Amino acid sequence: MRENGAMPATDATERPEQPWNRRRLRSTNERLLLDRLRASGAASRAQLARETGLSKPTVSSALAAMEAAGLVREVGTHAPERGRTAVLYAPDPAAGHVLGVDIGRGWLRCAVADLDGTVVARSDVRNRARSSGALADLVVATARQVVAGSGVDADQVVHAVVGTPGVYDEEQRRVRYAMHLPGWGRAGLFDHMRAELGVPLEIHNDANLAALGEYAYGVGAGSRLFAYILIGTGLGMGVVSEGRLFTGAHGLAGEIGFLPWPGQQRPERLEDAVSGLAVVESARRFGMSGRLTAKAVFDAARGGSPAAVKAVGLEGERIAHTVAAAAAVLDPDLVVLGGGVGHSVDLLLEPVREHLRTLTPLRPEVAASRLGADAVLLGAVATALGTARDVVFERRSVPS
Repeated sequence: MRENGAMPATDATERPEQPWNRRRLRSTNERLLLDRLRASGAASRAQLARETGLSKPTVSSALAAMEAAGLVREVGTHAPERGRTAVLYAPDPAAGHVLGVDIGRGWLRCAVADLDGTVVARSDVRNRARSSGALADLVVATARQVVAGSGVDADQVVHAVVGTPGVYDEEQRRVRYAMHLPGWGRAGLFDHMRAELGVPLEIHNDANLAALGEYAYGVGAGSRLFAYILIGTGLGMGVVSEGRLFTGAHGLAGEIGFLPWPGQQRPERLEDAVSGLAVVESARRFGMSGRLTAKAVFDAARGGSPAAVKAVGLEGERIAHTVAAAAAVLDPDLVVLGGGVGHSVDLLLEPVREHLRTLTPLRPEVAASRLGADAVLLGAVATALGTARDVVFERRSVPS
């Protein structure tokens, strides 16, 4: 009955459900189940119903839709002590793929991985490019080669992440502070790579990606706050807090190479004192000669060369100063040493720990990178997966 021309109130449950509401609800349920499977592993329909609070018919319907879309697959069965054998479901890792790229002064590394993060193809090539344009072309050619060799259709690679020295400026569309890659700050290089590869491309600082890689796959897993110090041609640091990267107001957090360091004749940057080049310079000053690299100095130290041992000891002292600065500012529970010099951390850990005891009462755990030279590449893969999984779900969960 109407009163004063007003329509009678209707309870929401009495209204016919709109198609877009049903689609959104179905999508929400499917995403809930997919996230559960990705986080905790294969499960049966009954187990998923118990853990998510969804009804068994809803779970069955959602799994059927996702299986038809190629998002999940049957991976086995479970036979309980009583009752019927249950089918187990898991996300289908082949539903999409990502591309990870690590651009360094000495090496270029590219990898294709599935949605489980398993690398299905990779290529490591020497960076002999003589110009920034040649390096961009080398990245494109190597990435194409890896995708072609993976057996994955190019359109199945849904996202790519590149790690590079320096910091990418989104507004100017160029990298800044990549001191050891001449011309790498030229605008348009990454736009060129995007266009040539035909894949959405993110650019991140290499130390930041190394930190994320170490958190996802290495010794940093489970840390509340840890710092990854990348020591190679240059010096950088990535900081991960509660599983999230901390980059600062302008993306420059962790650029510790710019900290001042008191040089013998003129003020230096910390990067000048702690990098691989600094190890070589110290070794020469202590009496080593010939064509030297940081690796050669560390190898000589393992062989007992007095000059090399002194150079490595000095490097350990300087790294301890770096760790002390990070400890005072960040209060990390873990500091990971990686990069080219970090690969010789077996010789550095004890000197670093000894000097740290004399420098500061703040003494976080100091550990070697578990991922070694793959830290940046695997960090790129892990970062790309975060976006790719969303993209694949949106593409494949098309409502009927």
